[in-house]
Parts: sequence; C-alpha cells; structure tokens
Amino acid sequence: MQLGFLTAPFPDTSLTDVADWAVASGFEVLEIACWPKSKGPTRRYAGTTHIDVAAIDQAEARDIGARINDNGLAISGLGYYPNPLHPDPEHREMLIAHLKQVIVAAGWMGLPVVNTFCGGDGAKNVDENWDEALKVWPDIVAHARDNGVKITFENCPMIFSYDEWPGGHNIAWSPYIWRRILAEWGDTVGLNYDPSHLVWLMIDQARFIREFGPHILHMQAKDVMIDHDGLYERGTLSSGIGWQVPRLPGLGDVDWSVIFSGLYRAGYDGPIIIEHEDRDFEGTDELVKRGFLLARDVLRPYIK
Repeated sequence: MQLGFLTAPFPDTSLTDVADWAVASGFEVLEIACWPKSKGPTRRYAGTTHIDVAAIDQAEARDIGARINDNGLAISGLGYYPNPLHPDPEHREMLIAHLKQVIVAAGWMGLPVVNTFCGGDGAKNVDENWDEALKVWPDIVAHARDNGVKITFENCPMIFSYDEWPGGHNIAWSPYIWRRILAEWGDTVGLNYDPSHLVWLMIDQARFIREFGPHILHMQAKDVMIDHDGLYERGTLSSGIGWQVPRLPGLGDVDWSVIFSGLYRAGYDGPIIIEHEDRDFEGTDELVKRGFLLARDVLRPYIK
C-alpha cells in the first residue's frame, strides 16, 4: 500500500508545489484533481484544476507524469467527480465531454484509473436512475476501455445540501446497485471505496469489503462523525443532512482497524488516498497541511 492524498484542497497551489510538499512530508502517492478550468463559485471541494486536460497533448501529459514520478511520487489516478446523470441534458453532455478528456489524459499518462461518480437525479428513485445509467454509461465505459483506463465510482450518495435532497446525486453507494454495476460493465469499472459514507448509511463495513473487496481498485480515506443531537432532531429521513460531519481520519467514527483488516484479507494492496473535507482544517494551506499530517499519522501504522 502507498499513502497519499487527493490534491483538491489546494486549489490555488501549483501541482509542483503540492508534490514537493507531499514528498517532504512522507507521502508516496497523489490523486490529482482535474476539474475543468472555470470561473465563479463551485461545489465545495470541487473545481480544482491541477491538470487542465483540455489544454494538453499526449507529450505534455507524459511530461507531467514523469515530473511527478521523478519527484519520488506515484499517481494513483485522476479525479473528477461530476454528475453524469444530471437532469439537464446540455449540462450533462458538458460534464461527460470533460470526463472523457480526463480518461484520455489518464491513458496518455499510463495511469490505471479515473475516479468519478456514477451520478444521479435526486428527483428520481434509484431504479429510475439506474435505467438512465444504462443509457449513459456504456459509451463512457467503452471510451475508457479504448484508452486502457478503468473507471472507479466513489460510494458517496452526494447528499450534503437541500439541492441534493432527497435522492442524492450519485447512486453507486449501496450493494443493491453495486452488484448491477459489476454485472453490467465488468472489469472496466471498479470501486473507489470511501468507508466514511457507509457509517451514516449503516452499511456493514466488514461485510461490504468481503463482498466487494476484489473490485476495490482505489481507496479514499475519509472519516465521518455522527452528530447524535442532529440525528435526534432530524431523523434518518433527512438522509444525513444536519448530522453527518466529514472529518479527517482519526477524528470520526470509522474503525480503521476493521477497514484495514478487511482490506488486507481481501488482498487490496493499492493506494490509500486521504480525502480532506474537514471544516476544522481548512481556510489556509497551512491548516489543510496540518490536517493531512494528522491523518497521515493516524493511518501510517496500518500501511506496510
């Protein structure tokens, strides 16, 4: 296993500077954020462009990868997390076009995966969204296969705010859907496993790893704290709004010994990528770095 982090919390810091700090701080791998270049407000922890995939060619992509590798780091994959099942067809096509560019860039760089969301329309139920996914995703999966890249879906329902309620913006979070995903698209698609979401979804972590461990191609290490006062006030039908609190590893309710015990038994030996969404450690690069270092020290004993 290799320990690293997703670069998204450093939107105003160059990839070179992020990589230099990562090496100096004892990290071994980066997941590189590849949102499209844009102006104006973006979703929290989205919008970071450390590789502008729309503005590079094959030689430049390979040069970026070589520079990171020469610095002593591996690249776990490229990360872009939009909603490919967005209800607005024009917006959806724009997102998918960029996702395809990320896939091409990953292929040029010789990377194994592109990390993303399956997507979802929060106004539809899961089965209706699955029917839409069967129309949208075959073309993207074929594009990934043609470029020698695998797609990994993060198991996050994307319900953090009322514009995402009640159904969320990503359906690839439950065993109910994951069995369908794997049966439909096989080895070209895998799981970008984030244990934090299963905590508040009340899905058994150890059982989930036992069933889907062979399909975990990427791992995002994020924690979550259940605010029990908020849960008391709002109940489970609020879908986590007001009581799921993203935290850095070690500061929430994830039992990391259960997670790593399951991963080792499942044979997972890939990257462990810290995902930083902790409001107590944001606002400046120094606070973000402090958070990553805290998470590093919590996780390091499990990674050999």
